[in-house]
Amino acid sequence: MTTSIRLLSENDHAAVAVAVLMEEMQAHYSVPCPPRETILSGLQNRPPGVELLIAEDGDSVLGFAAFSAIYPGPWLQPGIFLKDLFVSKRERGHGLGNTLMKSLAALAKERGLGRIDWTADPDNPRLLAFYNDIGGTRRHDKVFFPAGCSSVDETRDLN
Repeated sequence: MTTSIRLLSENDHAAVAVAVLMEEMQAHYSVPCPPRETILSGLQNRPPGVELLIAEDGDSVLGFAAFSAIYPGPWLQPGIFLKDLFVSKRERGHGLGNTLMKSLAALAKERGLGRIDWTADPDNPRLLAFYNDIGGTRRHDKVFFPAGCSSVDETRDLN
């Protein structure tokens, strides 16, 4: 197996394989999955700044890291927010997640971005061990607040 890591480009031939892997990810997390056409449209019409590093072997996409540049970070420096890191079930435990994270770190360094932040499921000990092993530092002083657009639209005026 010859695995290569690269950025997913616009109109990329690997988009269908990425969509298939995203379907696997949704099933893995037991959450609803939109139709493949919707996933492909989302990949094609990503918001500005959203990027995907993909790990591929031939026509197969084995894993991906979806991320965006962020600013400001600590000390008012730019960084990266890793939204999703996912490796196909058949490839887990063989170092591909580590390779994707190292590639993301190299890309961040190349771009002058000094930090990578991410969230993790606190009930997934294997995932937490992976992030600890690669040098991540678990923070207990932050709380994650997701809000859908309808929630934001209904936010009370606090004045």
